[in-house]
Amino acid sequence: MSSSTPTLPAHYALTRAQFIFSLVSLVAAFLALGALGLRIVMGLHLWQWWVPLSCVGGIAAADFASGLIHWGADTWGSDDLPVIGRRLLVPFRIHHLNPDDLLQRRFIDANGDPAFLVLPVLLGLCVVPIETSGGGPAAVFGFMLCGIGMMTNQIHKWAHMPSPPKLIRTLQRCGVLLGRAEHAAHHEQPYDVHYCITTGWCNRPAEAIQFFRRLETMITFLTGAHPRDDDRRYMRRYRNPLPAPNARHG
Repeated sequence: MSSSTPTLPAHYALTRAQFIFSLVSLVAAFLALGALGLRIVMGLHLWQWWVPLSCVGGIAAADFASGLIHWGADTWGSDDLPVIGRRLLVPFRIHHLNPDDLLQRRFIDANGDPAFLVLPVLLGLCVVPIETSGGGPAAVFGFMLCGIGMMTNQIHKWAHMPSPPKLIRTLQRCGVLLGRAEHAAHHEQPYDVHYCITTGWCNRPAEAIQFFRRLETMITFLTGAHPRDDDRRYMRRYRNPLPAPNARHG
């Protein structure tokens, strides 16, 4: 490597305390998911017409939620903000400069935070009375939302693998999980499309109605903040500047 070429940034190593926190979050989330699944199997007639609709709806909601979080972390905030700067925003800044760094992260490193986020939802769903007309659909919807949502980082990681496991490749080809080709559009500068990284189902509808662009316009009008300013500054530190704010790619 030329001495003039900067070293690409990499995700920081978790401290022992952060590793334990992530491990406990994953174990607790999987246990809560299993408990919810058992309640559903034991308490519901799964051949009812609304079950597949609740399943598909939960998966779609997980994909849309992944897009909102991804868009928010890519677009707003500064990497030096207390707590969320290093923990949340810096990994997104690094990922645009060094996408393959994600492949080096261990399962616990990558998935602990999403597990922690869904855990309160799962615990709440575990006490929802599923025998009611609304409780059953809510439980199935939430099971799928949390079950696939907590694996978003792993699914994202698989979408960067040249050769993921065979079952994952099959699910990617079927459009059940985000695929490598679908996600590649996000990694074209200025990194402002295809934010949904669970299944990718919501990407084309969101782009068709300019959902995220409209949100950005509204936030800029209300606050004066400009989207992706911090991402550009982070890029310039590594001599890889993004286009001007109004530049668009085809």
